[in-house]
Amino acid sequence: MLDIQTPLFEAQDIRLGPIDHDKDPEVESKWTHDYEFMRLMELKPVRPLAPAMVKKGYESLEKEIEADKNLFYFTIRARDDDRLLGKAVLEWVDWTNGNGYLRLGIGSGPDRGRGLGKQALGLLLRFAFAELNLFRVTIVVPEYCQAAIALVSKFGFVEEVRRRKAILRDDRAWDLLVFGLLRSEWEDALALSGGRSPQSKGI
Repeated sequence: MLDIQTPLFEAQDIRLGPIDHDKDPEVESKWTHDYEFMRLMELKPVRPLAPAMVKKGYESLEKEIEADKNLFYFTIRARDDDRLLGKAVLEWVDWTNGNGYLRLGIGSGPDRGRGLGKQALGLLLRFAFAELNLFRVTIVVPEYCQAAIALVSKFGFVEEVRRRKAILRDDRAWDLLVFGLLRSEWEDALALSGGRSPQSKGI
């Protein structure tokens, strides 16, 4: 199980870190031009953003974090060169009931399918349960995002709600799936794996 020496923000290939206002806007701007990534990361209409617009978004985001206290935003960075790889978010925290919502994504196409999302989700769950002491977490996934569904299933998430035909994209109506994971289920999975995150190659 986890103890005080267990790294909270570092995994084998990645770490969770803050925003780099000088370097990150240029990188994330390129992601917004990636139709596949944006469709996987966002449910709202997507559009390409210039680096200046991304930087302005960071500034608004940090003001929201300071005011809200229910939002935790991390960049996903490579451990070897600190390169920006993606984002990991814990939001809409309901402290009374111990629940929070998770979102994460790996931005660049060549970085997907390398297991980095698995490592990031493992760290985000550790932060939610071991640091914030939440009781449960929720992830909302569109039906067409099969890689994300496979990933959360490997971590023991259970499909709890299926909103039928809730997303209209590409002349088709897709279901919106809501997955939940309890702290006790996360702890049981850790105990069975000897404290390691579930293995899920290729995600």
